[in-house]
Amino acid sequence: MISLQSRDLKHSLADREKYLFQLENSALPGVLLHTCNRVEVYSGMGEVPEELARHLFRVVCGLESALPGETAIQGQVKDAYESARGNSSLAPQLHKLFQQALRVGKRVRTETALSKGALSHSKAVLEILKQDHIDLKVSKILIIGVNNLNESVIKYLAVCGRKAVFIANRTYQKALELSVKYNCEAVRFEKLQENLRQCDILISSTAAPHYIIRKEDHLFLKPVTIFDLAVPRDIDPRLGLCPGVTLYNVEDIETRINSNKDKRIKEIEKADKIIEVELKRFYAKS
Repeated sequence: MISLQSRDLKHSLADREKYLFQLENSALPGVLLHTCNRVEVYSGMGEVPEELARHLFRVVCGLESALPGETAIQGQVKDAYESARGNSSLAPQLHKLFQQALRVGKRVRTETALSKGALSHSKAVLEILKQDHIDLKVSKILIIGVNNLNESVIKYLAVCGRKAVFIANRTYQKALELSVKYNCEAVRFEKLQENLRQCDILISSTAAPHYIIRKEDHLFLKPVTIFDLAVPRDIDPRLGLCPGVTLYNVEDIETRINSNKDKRIKEIEKADKIIEVELKRFYAKS
């Protein structure tokens, strides 16, 4: 019989690490799936228990993830299966199980909105820009601050075909290093005002204890969309009242993320119904 052994968030990180090490150093005739949340091994021969199949189908759809419907798990399951298929002799039922699971994941993401809507601050920024019909291919984008959040934004901008990204930071060397990494242009902080006059999109996330741009410093010469991702805020909220300025702060971003979470949760029932249909199909073929 096909079996499942697992370590998930109920177990300590040290326990999951130890378990993964043992599995990776053994001759494992099965599929080893490991993510930041779980370590699972599917192995054995013969019959596949229905609860095991249901569990895998839910995993590949993102229903067992911390963020419902997250898409990375589909690729992680596929990679785990491909690795096992290339390195060991899998039982025929394991092949059928994983092939069906991957089809189920694709169907759920196609037929439901379970994976739609940004759940991170960086993706939410891109979602809003798209919603506001802002063309990144012709926009000058100024990013203030060098940190993980802004780097994540830059990564997504690259995927969306952005035209020009300028990175400003009080420590110029840090801005330069990040600009080289992502083919952007570094800006010296003392020349910030000059770049503010020309930007179409401003994204700011620094550790400054005070506003770095005040209403009195209104330097924008054309309509501008501003994302203030800092806590405490980088941008004087009064700027949002100025003509031609559209200002989003962290609360606006988190409101969107929470709304997207609620929408995804409503799609879980649809996904579960598809899974039950696919389970019947799987056992009808077995």
